[in-house]
Amino acid sequence: MDPKRLRPFHIVLGLGLGFAAFTIASGIASAITEFKNPAEITRHPWENIPNGWKAAFYTIIPIFLVWASWEFAKRVKNWERGGPDNRRTTLANAKTRLEDLRRGMYMRTLLREPGAGIMHSMIYVGFIILLGVTTTLEIDEQLPDGAKFLHGRIYQVYSAVGDIAGAIFLVGVMWAIVRRYGPRRLRPYRIRIKSRPEHAVILGTFFAIGVTGFGAEVFRIADHGVPDFEKWSVLGYQVATQMRGLEGLDHWHQFWWAGHVVAFVAFLVLLPITMLRHMFTSPLNMYLRDKDRPKGAMKPMPNLMETDLESFGAATVEDFTWKQLLDTDACTMCGRCTSVCPAHATGKPLDPREIVLKTGEVMAATGEPATTPPLGTVPEIKVEANSLFERITGEEVWACTSCKACDEICPVNIEILDKILDMRRYLSLMESDFPTELGQAYRSMENSGNPWGMSQGDRGAWAEKFEGIAVLDGGDPLESEYLYWVGCAGSFDDKNRKVTQAVAKLLQRAGISFSILGPAENCTGDPARRSGNEYIFQMLAMQNIETLNEMGVKKIVTQCPHCFNTLANEYPQLGGHYEVVHHTQFLEALIDDGRLDMTGARLDERVVYHDSCYLGRHNDVYLAPRRVVGSLGGVEVVEAERNGTKGMCCGAGGARMWMEETIGKQVNVERSQELLATGADRIATACPFCYIMIDDGIKAEGADDDVVVGDISMHLLEALENRDAAVEEARQSELLTIRSPAPAAGAVAVAEPQAAADVDTVAEAAPEAATATPPAEAEAGVVEAPALETEAEPEPEPQPEPQPEAVAPEAKPAAPTGPADDFIRIMGTDPALARALPEHGIVTYEDLAALDDAGVQALEVALEIPGRISKWKWPTQAAALIAERDEAD
Repeated sequence: MDPKRLRPFHIVLGLGLGFAAFTIASGIASAITEFKNPAEITRHPWENIPNGWKAAFYTIIPIFLVWASWEFAKRVKNWERGGPDNRRTTLANAKTRLEDLRRGMYMRTLLREPGAGIMHSMIYVGFIILLGVTTTLEIDEQLPDGAKFLHGRIYQVYSAVGDIAGAIFLVGVMWAIVRRYGPRRLRPYRIRIKSRPEHAVILGTFFAIGVTGFGAEVFRIADHGVPDFEKWSVLGYQVATQMRGLEGLDHWHQFWWAGHVVAFVAFLVLLPITMLRHMFTSPLNMYLRDKDRPKGAMKPMPNLMETDLESFGAATVEDFTWKQLLDTDACTMCGRCTSVCPAHATGKPLDPREIVLKTGEVMAATGEPATTPPLGTVPEIKVEANSLFERITGEEVWACTSCKACDEICPVNIEILDKILDMRRYLSLMESDFPTELGQAYRSMENSGNPWGMSQGDRGAWAEKFEGIAVLDGGDPLESEYLYWVGCAGSFDDKNRKVTQAVAKLLQRAGISFSILGPAENCTGDPARRSGNEYIFQMLAMQNIETLNEMGVKKIVTQCPHCFNTLANEYPQLGGHYEVVHHTQFLEALIDDGRLDMTGARLDERVVYHDSCYLGRHNDVYLAPRRVVGSLGGVEVVEAERNGTKGMCCGAGGARMWMEETIGKQVNVERSQELLATGADRIATACPFCYIMIDDGIKAEGADDDVVVGDISMHLLEALENRDAAVEEARQSELLTIRSPAPAAGAVAVAEPQAAADVDTVAEAAPEAATATPPAEAEAGVVEAPALETEAEPEPEPQPEPQPEAVAPEAKPAAPTGPADDFIRIMGTDPALARALPEHGIVTYEDLAALDDAGVQALEVALEIPGRISKWKWPTQAAALIAERDEAD
């Protein structure tokens, strides 16, 4: 680094010196000019303050401003130890950056937890306004007499604003004191476990600033005889009236004024060396949130087969980027990340907040010069070397499920997961220090192309019973519109093969053109990358990208959020650019545009959806799965206690699927209990890992007989197939009614069966026969329905060919080709339509199968059933019945 170049810590020092110089200049100017506001309704800030005190103020404050800037600059110099990270502000991202900053300044992220958010907002907003009030008074003091503006009504409003802001600030501080040191029931767990002496010092200093400020105001007003115009000081005036006539009011005013200055100096001392620094670093961190890679993507690494790098991952402070080091000083120590971590909640050694703080401790202790840690530590903690693993253990790093809950809830946008994954890269690639079980998964991915170690030849076995699914070889061009990326779980796991088949059936129902790779598909490499083995990830990813690019793949549908995230967000780092959609998003689109008809599809049950971390927090897909479930009639959708951005992980992410869980409670059991607490009859998942983990958790709770766990596609397909079965049952019932008329009056024997060709005659005769049956005999049960089938059914008599009606000039129906067929066998028809078809020239299956699109539309118009023939694909059904008949012959 060029020592002559202007660096960030130089800028911080410059700002501190600038503020100090401005303060000194203000003191000198006021002493020389002695401008004084002649108005009666105003305030003279230095009235009753001895000149020596005034000189001391303008001397001491600049000194502490310079000292504070120097201490802060040391921290900034530490950030510069980190590697590069492109967080430049450009025209393209300026609007986003300003919006992120505004969200932070307006406390929108903190207000997601109303109690803490309102409390913090009261302190922050109150303090900022009070600082503005003081600055405004100083500016007015420096202006010539004719330019002064703090007088009359403006001054009174100014006084009211200051008093109200001071009250808000003090209430917020007292709320914070109770929240941290009050009764146990008022103290959140995440705060109880991390309170330090410096928290008491900070809150005490804030309290002193607020109380001494009001004290100085009260005795100033009282010393002036409590004039009426000071009533606008809504709090100070009321207290001042009680002090009227007290001896030594001028000395009391000086005492409280001096106390206020001392409290402010204490604030300047604490600002750079305690967590108070987050007043500056947190907004800066939020401003820099936007980055040049997707939310779900890990940091890219160079090609490991070609790079000259000798070390990979993060083991020292310098292995992190400067932004990752800034994170450690931006942390507010609020513990929200701790509160949502599934590993921490189930007794694992991981605490995300500790990852940030311990990194900061190593950075502070090894800096040149050294500085204070992000939060005070106990004396026993020593950092002897510049190694992250001086303070962070492997057990902490490997306990992470990579669910990203910590990143998502952080009110100041600290990127905790990146730090954990970078340390995993070091442990895996440089030290081979990973859980034993991962070794088998690594070998399986390297040798078999999947972490299960199954034969690649079995990848497409699930499709053997399906017609119309093309299984492509690696070099074949993709002629379908979509490539269906099945994934390892969908190919090899018995549970998830059902998901694969359900998705395939739904795509076929919607008429989607798709193919699969089968044996040519490898694992995307997500488990390898999330566990730190970048080498295996790159090996698998490059093979897949080469295959996909050779085939000309553009559009991919996945059922696994991990595959979805890797293909969409990480393959572009290696040259693989595709339009990737998760199956829940695709199903939502198919339902919305009518290609997947949900008419009559019902699940009269209570359903809870379990959010997938890699679909939700990694890619912000929350609504699509819920909308798909909500498209079912009769369904009652309920939410788990933790859902959406706060949804709890199933425990399988971050390659935890292939690691044993031996410490604490199992994460999937914890989540399953939460889902069961909703009283749901069904649990819908959208991830193969979630399906496995939640299903196992439900079984562990002994609830598998009462609660159905399955992928959204499985629930959807079941509802559609139930609807189809109900339609078919209704059709068969109608057919039974038509073919089974009651016998003539007095008959008790079984009637002769009717031929299929006599349906119209039977239908017309049925009402008369039913009317002729004596009620007494009917009640006695002597009338029996005729049998539907006999051993020797007579051949139907040839029917005269009716003259076809002109359906439409441009699409005439085909001429009748033979005896009438039984159209009741066509799904979507009814007896009336079956009788009407011959009137329009459709007498046989061949007539129906021969219709083109124009003919179908014309027939729908003629029969006044718009869209029905297309929806039920009558020509296709007719062709199938012809083939069935020919095969029987």
